[in-house]
Amino acid sequence: MSVNDSPARIRIDFVLDPVCPWCAIGLYALERALERAGDAVAVDLHFQPFELNPALGADGEDLVEHLSRKYGISAAEIARNQAAIAARGEAVGLAFGPRTRIVATFDAHRLLRAAAAAGAATARAFAHALLKAYFTDGEDIAAAATLTRLAVASGIDAETVRDVLESDRYAAEVREREAYYAERGIRSVPATILQERHLISGGQPPEVFEQALRQLAGAA
Repeated sequence: MSVNDSPARIRIDFVLDPVCPWCAIGLYALERALERAGDAVAVDLHFQPFELNPALGADGEDLVEHLSRKYGISAAEIARNQAAIAARGEAVGLAFGPRTRIVATFDAHRLLRAAAAAGAATARAFAHALLKAYFTDGEDIAAAATLTRLAVASGIDAETVRDVLESDRYAAEVREREAYYAERGIRSVPATILQERHLISGGQPPEVFEQALRQLAGAA
């Protein structure tokens, strides 16, 4: 490929909470779209923070009780919804396992900033590690031991991980980014923002992302 034939480069800000199932589905669908687009598109992918439950305590809550209270639905309805979500996940290559608790994600977001500082590949690896740990393996991604293991395995320096978890490092940055997107009307996630101006809301199927990527590449 010559310099003149180089692919269009597109910035993607992917606003997520790693305990949001539609965020997991959305990320996997976006990646399937990138695979389909192939050499036509190159992206700079940035993970941005959103907390579904910023007031959640350190111990989290029982998932069914939490969802029942928050959305006013029964345990049976929750089970049906989770089965539908699992099917959507399977379609894009993500296996959903049993989850019993909803947990806080502020520390996970702080470590995602540390991962981004280490490089885009590290950030992507850590985002995937968080999603797999929570949705496939049912792990507590608020626990320091779990976060440490996932972060180090993803390529974040162990000393950096320890420093983040034992301090308020990246806390102000996470809160600033959360406020930034809230001020711009982001009330739910995932929110996929292309070139800082085109919004795709929700866990859309791969073809929706692919169409948007190809349109932007053609315009570029």
